[in-house]
Amino acid sequence: MGDNPHGHSGDANAAQIVHRRDLLRYGGMAALAAGVPASPSGTNAEPADPPGSPPRSAATARNKAAEYTIRIGTGLVELGPDATVSTKLYNGQFPGPLLRLSEGRRVVVDIHNDTDTPEQLHWHGQLVPVDVDGAAEEGTPFIPAHGMRRIAFTPGPHGFRFYHTHLHAGADLSAGLYSGQAGPVYIEPAHDPGAFDREVFLTLKEFGPFLSRTEMPLDFLAPTGRVPGLHEASEKAMLVALKAGLKPGYEAAYNFFSINGRMLAQGEPVRVQSGERVLFHVLNASASEIRSLALPGHVFRAVALDGNPVPHPLETPVLWVGPAERVSVLVEMKQPGIWVLGDLADEDRSRGMGIVVEYAGATGKPQWRKPPPFRWDYGQFGNRNAASSTPDETIEMTFTARIGAREGFDEFMINGAAFSMDTLEPMFRLSLGRRYRLHMINATDDIHPVHLHRHSFEITSIAGVPTSGVTKDVAMLGSFQEMTIDFTADRPGRSLFHCHMQSHMDFGFMTLFDCS
Repeated sequence: MGDNPHGHSGDANAAQIVHRRDLLRYGGMAALAAGVPASPSGTNAEPADPPGSPPRSAATARNKAAEYTIRIGTGLVELGPDATVSTKLYNGQFPGPLLRLSEGRRVVVDIHNDTDTPEQLHWHGQLVPVDVDGAAEEGTPFIPAHGMRRIAFTPGPHGFRFYHTHLHAGADLSAGLYSGQAGPVYIEPAHDPGAFDREVFLTLKEFGPFLSRTEMPLDFLAPTGRVPGLHEASEKAMLVALKAGLKPGYEAAYNFFSINGRMLAQGEPVRVQSGERVLFHVLNASASEIRSLALPGHVFRAVALDGNPVPHPLETPVLWVGPAERVSVLVEMKQPGIWVLGDLADEDRSRGMGIVVEYAGATGKPQWRKPPPFRWDYGQFGNRNAASSTPDETIEMTFTARIGAREGFDEFMINGAAFSMDTLEPMFRLSLGRRYRLHMINATDDIHPVHLHRHSFEITSIAGVPTSGVTKDVAMLGSFQEMTIDFTADRPGRSLFHCHMQSHMDFGFMTLFDCS
């Protein structure tokens, strides 16, 4: 990776594919990540930190060579023959290099910042200390301009995670998640051979952002029940704002759409054999877009959400994936041909949001057929109508918005307060080891993919319908709906909670939990 001989790299313009037989050929899955044979005696590994223990000092990392090097710099992404964009990248490519780590095996990473501005690199979905997590709001040190940070942490939990920048962008559409700073992470479990023939990593991303007042799709989530009165109150507030001369806030729209940095039919196809079981790991690395995916003639068997195995893997014709969400699905390859794996939106697909899936020996043009409407329900993968364990405490959170109130963008508030980057004051104080339930009420007409740093949470009800067993780190909360999520406060220090829409986060939709 980059200038590190122990890094893992690859063709960023092709689907990131790993054959199961190649993984098993090595002495351990960690060997593929490090690029060296695994030690049979285990002498190359360090023990995991005990739960709740303080992080090991930076001195430990200084005494060990870095296994990975990540360089942040400006580079070009050739999306297609007539579409090349300049943006910030990891190691000069999009997506950033696939990092295969081993659960419980401590890793040292050097992060170089070759740009003129300080940066943050967030290890999304991992249970890491504050000084590593990559959020300035929590207290993570910046990676200085033209400087470097060496960090060390114990990867976990196992499954599909990712890494990305975590900066305030505001109206600067070249900064933060509008850039190309995102890359997949797969943390190998200690014992899981996997019942598939190969893995394919797909990173969905838009480029060429511009300001618009476009509307996102809102009618794909289930259950559909709304909190009474919220829609009517929002309509009244909208009328008052419009009479005062305000306009609905800006949202980002995009010129180019891509999977693994290439527009549809402009990169290498995913080549498959009839009868194979392919495990697709799908990451939505968008700053603001909710994505859908379908593969004509095939169904997806969702086995993990945000890297966490689901209690009840189910077959679905469509995937709906919010910003920062990941979904892992098994697909039985039994419909020979050449197909488009693409977004349901014709315009987005025509601008590049898709990739060709090609069976061996097939000829002709890629085919697309739109599937019937399908609603996405997290609860279908869990234990429907089954209550989770009773929390120690419930925290009420109401999300509201003021249209066009901040530089032409909507301002978002949690319990009546927009987050202040000046004071960085935590709103909630937690006690270490207690189980908390967040009762979230969305009083806006937007869907919000809410994310909790340094923790995983269990979805315990959606629109008043109880469920259990689905563990995530991002969940889409529908407009005028309610949801409850439970987590155990087992990470000392500050943890950031925010909407993963870049503009929503930038203009108030954040808060801090402080745990001691």
